[in-house]
Amino acid sequence: MKCLDVRKLALTAAVAAAMAAGTASAEQLRLSHNTGDSTTWHQGAERFAELLAEATGDELNVRVFPNAQLSGGDQMRQAEMVGRGALDLLVTSAINVTPLVPEMAVFSLPYLYSGYEQVDATTQGEPVELLEDILEEKGIVVLAWGENGFRELTNSVGPIRTPEDMQGLNVRVAGPMYVDVMNALGANPQQMQWTETMTALQQGVVDAQENPIGAVIIPQQVYEVQDYLTAWHYSYDPIFLGISEEKWNDYDADTQAAIRQAAEEAMAYQVEITRESTAEGLDFLREQGMEITELSEEEIAAFREATRPAFDEWADKVGPEIVAAFQEAIED
Repeated sequence: MKCLDVRKLALTAAVAAAMAAGTASAEQLRLSHNTGDSTTWHQGAERFAELLAEATGDELNVRVFPNAQLSGGDQMRQAEMVGRGALDLLVTSAINVTPLVPEMAVFSLPYLYSGYEQVDATTQGEPVELLEDILEEKGIVVLAWGENGFRELTNSVGPIRTPEDMQGLNVRVAGPMYVDVMNALGANPQQMQWTETMTALQQGVVDAQENPIGAVIIPQQVYEVQDYLTAWHYSYDPIFLGISEEKWNDYDADTQAAIRQAAEEAMAYQVEITRESTAEGLDFLREQGMEITELSEEEIAAFREATRPAFDEWADKVGPEIVAAFQEAIED
C-alpha cells in the first residue's frame, strides 16, 4: 500500500513537473500601441495575438497594451523603446516614428495620395522596402503594414472650406510635419499626445484635431466633443506592426515565418475593417449630429497649393530618392 502511495506521489510530481516545464517554455511578449481598446489598431493587435498563439501552440503569447501604457503615455517613445529592446512589439503610425526616422514622413506628405489604390501601390510594393531597411537599422523589424487612413479635420468652431477658414484655429497635431502643415495654413498647431487630446478638446484647450474616420474619429467618439468635420483627405497615415530586432534574432527561421504570417494576416484584417468603417463613417457621423463639409476638387486644390511649402520642406528631409520612388509608384 505504501509502495502504491509512493508511486502515486511520483506520478503526480512528474505531471506537475511536465506542466511546469510547459508553462516555462511559453513566452509572453508585450505589444504596445497608441490608441484605445475600441479602435481598429487594437482589434488588429488582438487578432495578431490570437493568430500567433494558434500558430505556435501557445508557445508565443502576446499581451496587448493600449494607450501607450508601456511608454508612460508617450506615443513617440514606443518606437525608440522597441529599437533598443525595452519593448517586444508595437503597432504605431508612420507619423509617430518621424522623430526617430524622418523618412517615415513620406507617407503623410500633404496631398501625396488621392485614393487607396495609390496607397497600396506604395505600402504593398517596392517603395516601402526603403523605409523598412532604415527602420531595421534603428532596431525595428517591420512585420506588416496596416492602416490609420486619410486624416480628416474636426473642430468645434465652424465649417472649414478654404485655407482662410484655418486662420487662428488651435489644432492638435501628432507630429512635427503636421506642425509645419498647419503653420502653412495659418493655424496654431499644438503637438499633443493622443491620451491628452480628448480632455483638451472637451475643455476648449484646442479647437480642432485631425485623424482618420474609421480608425480613430468614430471608435474614440470624437463626435461627442466636435461639431464639424471637413473631408479634405489632406494626409494619409499607415500603421505598422513591428518587433524588436533583438527579439526577432532570438527565433529560428520557422518561428520567424510564423510570426510574420500572423502579422500579415492580422494587418490585412485591420485594413479591411478600417476601410469598411471609413466607408460608412460620414453617414454615421451625420446621424450623430456632426455637420460634414465635403470639398470639391477646386477647393482641395487651394489647400494643396497652400501646403506646398510644407510638402517641399519635408520632401527634402525625407530624401529625393524615397520621394521619387513613392511618386513613381503612385503615377504608375
